[in-house]
Amino acid sequence: MNDKERLARFEAEMLPLMSDAYNLARWLVQNDEDARDMVQEAYLRAFKFFCGMRAETGKSWLLRIVRNVCYDHLKQQKNRRTEADQKEQADPSDLPEQVLQTKLDVAAVQSALANLPEEFRTALVLREMEELSYREISEITQVPIGTVMSRLARGRRQLAEVLRQMRASDLV
Repeated sequence: MNDKERLARFEAEMLPLMSDAYNLARWLVQNDEDARDMVQEAYLRAFKFFCGMRAETGKSWLLRIVRNVCYDHLKQQKNRRTEADQKEQADPSDLPEQVLQTKLDVAAVQSALANLPEEFRTALVLREMEELSYREISEITQVPIGTVMSRLARGRRQLAEVLRQMRASDLV
């Protein structure tokens, strides 16, 4: 396959997956700019090794690359990690109570997810946000399906507990 055919095939198979790649990166690194950088790096790596892609689905192959790029980044940034960028919030007096509560709930879930161990956060994001199957998550994370199921169960329990604690501290 020549370079032109390779590029055309890569664009046809991988570019439609960019929003999935970005969503995963965003949830893993908790920062919009870093997520864009991670996706760009992942796509460069994916293009470089595209001809070597095995028969697995392109989506799980690409998301595994994204996950690995994000993990590399998180390891490098571990001591200098910054908090996730918060979306600009409008003046609460201009917002209906329902919209404000929804924003607070989303922020609470994002904060709770950010505090989960990486393996639980990854499993939850891939399952609940990206709606991947256990098998696809297993391929991406390179762990057995039983481990995926265990991480999902434990991650959900920890997420629920963190959210309960956050709500309890708000009531006091």
